[in-house]
Amino acid sequence: MQADLFSANVDFHDDLVRNIPGARRSQNLFDDLSSDPADWDVAIAAESAERIPTETALITRPFDYGSVISYTFDSAHWQTTRFSDGSRYGVWYGALAVETTVYETAWHWYRFVQDSFAGEDREIVTERRVFDVRCDALLIDLRGKEAAYPALTSRTSYAFTHQVGRYLREQDVNGLLVRSARCDGTNAAIFKPERLSKVRHRAYLTYRLNVLRDRFVAERTPGRKWLTVVPSTLG
Repeated sequence: MQADLFSANVDFHDDLVRNIPGARRSQNLFDDLSSDPADWDVAIAAESAERIPTETALITRPFDYGSVISYTFDSAHWQTTRFSDGSRYGVWYGALAVETTVYETAWHWYRFVQDSFAGEDREIVTERRVFDVRCDALLIDLRGKEAAYPALTSRTSYAFTHQVGRYLREQDVNGLLVRSARCDGTNAAIFKPERLSKVRHRAYLTYRLNVLRDRFVAERTPGRKWLTVVPSTLG
């Protein structure tokens, strides 16, 4: 890799925002399989027995992808992300702003729904949960480097960023900051779980998507529009 790409760094001590699937109201995951609470207990015990143990899943779970989890599946690339090909290591992703996480997750959810409901003229609804997570680390600062290296924010290929991620991890780097490929925001890719701490709930979100009409709405308060996106423009 060319040295000028990694010529800047930042001593980062602040919160990063993480956006993951999460229901506003807790629910029993197995109540659609049986109406008997005893059956729920059996199902929960079985699911727990196969789960990879972790004390702080919101921090450590992404690092399982590409390591422990990849060996469970025939395909090693089921969890490909911008800075990992999903076969060797996992990466924890966050952002400096909630809005950036919405643009990022809206695009990936749009692609998922498009595969299943492309011809349906109706809203597909999902819920998300947003957390603040403290990060204390010296990070490589790639913001602004996309001018000379446009592949950093490519919307169609991860080939270059996989090289970047693999190289930085081999160099034992903590992580990086980079411009979002989906909006004018900043993302963080963290390679070491020990640089993250203090997980705190921030907000719930509701996503409403009509793929046929190319319309996406995010709500912070149910029933009240907060952020509207034309999802096809994100890719």
